[in-house]
Amino acid sequence: MNSKSIGREMLICQCLSLLPTEDFDCPLIDYGKYKLTTKSLLKVFVAAQLDQWSSYAHMEEKLRAYPKLCKEIGMEKISGSQLCRRINELPTEWIQKLFVRVVAIINQLTEDKKGLPGGIGRLNIVDSTEIRLPKQLCDWAYISKDHHAVKIHTRLVVVSPDVAYPDKIIPSTGTVSDYESSSFLVEEADATYVMDRGYPSKDNLMEWQRKNISFVVRISKNLRLITLENHPTTHPSVIQDAKVRYGLSKTPVRYVEFKDEKDQTFRILTTRFDLTDVQIMEIYRNRWMIELFFKWVKQHLKLTKIWSTKPQGIWNQMFLALIAF
Repeated sequence: MNSKSIGREMLICQCLSLLPTEDFDCPLIDYGKYKLTTKSLLKVFVAAQLDQWSSYAHMEEKLRAYPKLCKEIGMEKISGSQLCRRINELPTEWIQKLFVRVVAIINQLTEDKKGLPGGIGRLNIVDSTEIRLPKQLCDWAYISKDHHAVKIHTRLVVVSPDVAYPDKIIPSTGTVSDYESSSFLVEEADATYVMDRGYPSKDNLMEWQRKNISFVVRISKNLRLITLENHPTTHPSVIQDAKVRYGLSKTPVRYVEFKDEKDQTFRILTTRFDLTDVQIMEIYRNRWMIELFFKWVKQHLKLTKIWSTKPQGIWNQMFLALIAF
């Protein structure tokens, strides 16, 4: 084994040693059922995500080549069929609990970070991404004749210009809309929520205002606004900066309309009256952070190779991939 492989094996072992798997040390979890413990199973699949193992055969090959990793995982040999069976039977709630514990650790490690500079602060970016599935194997994920997919509805926490991580996800079939997921992802927090057009309905906007939730959201042309007061703009890209009302709302919000470099128009509603129009534009442009995260997800979620095409196996992989991230 060359030095590069040795270094990679040690790095993966270090990552696995940081996992808060104490809840899975209870022997009752695996009593009378499996030679492969739940704790070892979780570590195998996190290692598979970290090292991008592409199949069960690849997993067996890598584990044979990484003796120190096998020791960290707590097993001597493994069968691909055993891994396949166990990951599809494992309750997703267990993996979700591990994900929540990992997030809690990250929250603690980043609690001193103040978000983006200039008084913008922390952002919670909410969006979803779709992952296509093979139609011949995934009837349960049917959307249309040639379209079978699942979604990962995600809240990405931005704690500094270079540190962002998902702190909550909702796995679903592809038919679940962004609007439906918003009630689970948009909660009271010391952050400004950033969202695209799929989330801010009139009801949602009024609910967020009632709960004093800070937001910067893109709205569709269908939402009619009543201009109460116009403010001077400070940048050539900004078309309008105004205090407005919408629908039956009684509390005014701010409306900022701007164009990007491709001459595309963005209509933004926000509660952030304390910032400049340029800062509002900058906040919305930071949505690219969640697009970068989704790019990583799609590169690493090999849904039909390592796992299976069963719903529970896919939900489990989503959470394990995020734990690895």
